[in-house]
Amino acid sequence: MAGAILAIDQGTTSSRAIVFGGDYQSAGVGQQEFPQYFPKSGWVEHDPNDIWTSTVAVCREALSNAGMAATEIAAIGITNQRETTLIWDRASGEPIHNAIVWQDRRTSEFCAGLKAEGLEDIFTDKTGLLLDPYFSGTKISWLLDHVDGARARAERGELAFGTVDTWLIWKLTGGKRHVSDATNAARTLIYNIHDNQWDADLCRILRIPMSLLPEVLDSSDDFGTCEAGLFGAEIQILGVAGDQQAATVGQACFEPGMVKSTYGTGCFALMNTGESPVRSKNRMLTTIAYRLNGQTTYALEGSIFVAGAAVQWLRDGLGMIDHAGQSQELAEQADPHQEVYLVPAFVGLGAPYWDADARGALFGLTRATGPKEIARAVLQSVGYQTADLLAAKKADWAAETETVLRVDGGMTASDWTMQFLADILGAPVDRPVIAETTSLGAAWLAASRAGVWPGQAEFSKSWQLDKRFAPAMDAGTRDRLLAGWKDAVRRTRSTPG
Repeated sequence: MAGAILAIDQGTTSSRAIVFGGDYQSAGVGQQEFPQYFPKSGWVEHDPNDIWTSTVAVCREALSNAGMAATEIAAIGITNQRETTLIWDRASGEPIHNAIVWQDRRTSEFCAGLKAEGLEDIFTDKTGLLLDPYFSGTKISWLLDHVDGARARAERGELAFGTVDTWLIWKLTGGKRHVSDATNAARTLIYNIHDNQWDADLCRILRIPMSLLPEVLDSSDDFGTCEAGLFGAEIQILGVAGDQQAATVGQACFEPGMVKSTYGTGCFALMNTGESPVRSKNRMLTTIAYRLNGQTTYALEGSIFVAGAAVQWLRDGLGMIDHAGQSQELAEQADPHQEVYLVPAFVGLGAPYWDADARGALFGLTRATGPKEIARAVLQSVGYQTADLLAAKKADWAAETETVLRVDGGMTASDWTMQFLADILGAPVDRPVIAETTSLGAAWLAASRAGVWPGQAEFSKSWQLDKRFAPAMDAGTRDRLLAGWKDAVRRTRSTPG
């Protein structure tokens, strides 16, 4: 199959690999869930070896299902859960601790202390980010302070830090390459997105030795060569991007003003702002969308910590459903006269509130409230949170253009959820034919570097609409529901505002 690409999508709850053919269609898929660890309230960890072994397993499965040998693969593209933080020994390759996941809130007090010192502005000016436990920098500092001997070993140059992409590349290349790409580096809280380099001042504040840090490359670049023993032949790794940036590429959001929103464990909406970073006045994040041929394209991002994870909570926490599809079935049968709100702040609230200490709550319960109404509240919470993000983006982005949201991720399979999303936004929602846009974006980054797929303009033409959800809710109903949501959020917040 000419131009075949192996795309690795290492996510928060599962690892996936897809073999894409030159026609951008999936030829073979492998997927495997792996354990989540919750040592304390608000703490979330992964075993780095689970990340690695599950990734190798799904790559082999995808190749087998595609009926292809590694010699037929032009390149590997990697996309990954962002901000999740790993440190390992350079000599042995052994992690010094479990990976601290992006959802983890253990550094909340550390972040609060930095804010109290008046340091948030310097971080925001240089990184586009806010001081929040979400990002990697304070996680690195925590590991160095809490793992016996780690700080001394780091200062001697014995340890390596990486986000998940860096860890996988290290393992795939047999420890030969310690590299990341600009999109992942931009999420660490220590990378200057204007100068495109690690920032010595920020590392000094967080007490992070710069010898820990990987080399940062473009999103399409030479990241090294996968060892032949893993899949049967050497394969070049030529594309890397954090999952939300990869989805932006996969959705062909190459023009300023284009917006995509991915609904997986969390929800992440990115708006392309072009070659100039836009400083948010509404607590959105300024970030790197992608970097190609040394040219940086920026984005405004809103991050919601809990989207599909709330459906998992219905299944695993409350036992109300056996599989995710049942949530829509219940929601469709809910009492239309009850207005129940779930604020899913299970690990705090993300954009635009950034309240690390908020915790989830249900409002509007009556004796008549049951699983149907709670399931509906879970699905609606995704729409309400997205509405918050887009309102903040519109306030930051002056361009007078109609918002059309391109969506992807597992939750977009629910027509009911997507219709509510369009209704509560008062804007069209477009679902593409190829749902796996995150993996597709990683594949394009690798394939374009390998010269086997076309450039941006031609790739953009391949984007195809599966279904457009047009808003059908009247403005009065929308305003009433949004007012109820804002009241629920206000009562959930740990601090006023």
